[in-house]
Amino acid sequence: MSEERPQRRPPGDRPKKRDVNGWIILDKGVGMTSTHAVAVVKRGLSAKKAGHAGTLDPLASGILPIALGEATKTVPFVMDGRKSYVFTVAWGSETTTDDTEGDVVERTDWLPDPAEIEAFLPRFTGQVQQVPPRFSAIKIAGERAYDLARDGEVVELQPRMVEIDRLALIHHAGDRSIIEADCGKGTYVRAIARDLGRALGCLGHIAALRRTRVGPFTEHDAVTVDDIATDPAALRPVETALSEIPSIPVSRDMAGRLMRGQSIILRGREAPLSGKVYATCNGVLIAVGDVERGELVPHRVFNLGG
Repeated sequence: MSEERPQRRPPGDRPKKRDVNGWIILDKGVGMTSTHAVAVVKRGLSAKKAGHAGTLDPLASGILPIALGEATKTVPFVMDGRKSYVFTVAWGSETTTDDTEGDVVERTDWLPDPAEIEAFLPRFTGQVQQVPPRFSAIKIAGERAYDLARDGEVVELQPRMVEIDRLALIHHAGDRSIIEADCGKGTYVRAIARDLGRALGCLGHIAALRRTRVGPFTEHDAVTVDDIATDPAALRPVETALSEIPSIPVSRDMAGRLMRGQSIILRGREAPLSGKVYATCNGVLIAVGDVERGELVPHRVFNLGG
């Protein structure tokens, strides 16, 4: 007896893709890739276009900002923002991936105490040189480092300068420590655990990782996959990604010029003389650009109607 094949949904029954503009601040669960998370959100809202602002490893949970439609033009502003993490370090071993998914390459029997850990944390704050993990998305001659590492190739990544604003030990028990971190773009928390373990002489790797902030977005803004279809407030306005730069209102005529990619002259005492700003007309986001000598030069133009 042959197995009955599942019926394919007729093309006419498939949800029609629509223009959805805004941000979903997803609380990603452990085990889900960032790419899959974007696909789930995009499908759930039947959106035409979507992308994320900063990869979050499958092992990690927490804040994954997902841009929809015109919000994808503001992704760089979120990715350039500061990030916060809470992570658990397992002491006593180092792995190929600097987390629990890799193979153990070296072990020690010595474990640090809280005072020793706290004494070493200042060494890893401020501007520090950091070598990214071999299993990372950094490209080497056009290939992702993790693809090369999985193929057994020797991956040599160069150290780079990163900024770590704060490291704080919030709990310690036996061979586990929970640490909070505030850091800048390009910082690898897995590398912090690896380098801290080496400095202490006990080795270490990430056992759990949660991202609690990305740029202007925090856990307070986060929603789950189940919330997306049922909570209208889950979709946040495009301009929420721009909260760290000033906004200026412009007239309809000025908005028209900006929409055509033309610069405008800003007048009045409140007009900024220089710096990055975003312009709105009747509460609708029009453009993001730089003010130079009182002239706003648009670099990103938005089509949000109104």
